Amino acid sequence: MSRLFDLDWQLLADSCLMIIAIFFLFLILSYFLFNPARKMLEGRKEKIRNELETAKTAMQNAQSLKKEYEAKLKDVDKEAEVILSEARRKALANENAIVAEAREEAAHILDRARVEAELEKQKMSDDVKREIVVVASLMAGKIVSASVDSAMQNQLIDETLKEMGEKTWLN
Repeated sequence: MSRLFDLDWQLLADSCLMIIAIFFLFLILSYFLFNPARKMLEGRKEKIRNELETAKTAMQNAQSLKKEYEAKLKDVDKEAEVILSEARRKALANENAIVAEAREEAAHILDRARVEAELEKQKMSDDVKREIVVVASLMAGKIVSASVDSAMQNQLIDETLKEMGEKTWLN
């Protein structure tokens, strides 16, 4: 009888040996080829996981730094406004101090000018008094000439001064 496959013991033994050889070949290839490839893939997977973790941490740090810098920028604006307002306040205080000092100096200058005017007025008044005395004595001297003695002359001067008035004499 003719069979399509001739199953004999030899074919079965060869098939078993081939299966065992393929199994050992698979084990050897698995040990030398598949395991390093798996380790390499596992290493890459771990590296990618670490990089994702690092990127996530870096993103969180960047977000927190961004918030912190935004808060600092707001604080900087507020601080700049405080500094500017303080500078304006100091400038206004300096301006007021300078104006007050200028007013005080102007008041001193006016006081000195008044005092000097008063002194000048007094000096002029004294000069006028001297001139009046000189003119009165000359007039009395011409009128009385030689007949009037010094007591009479003093009396005439006093009368002349009284006639001129106290206000005229003091001014």
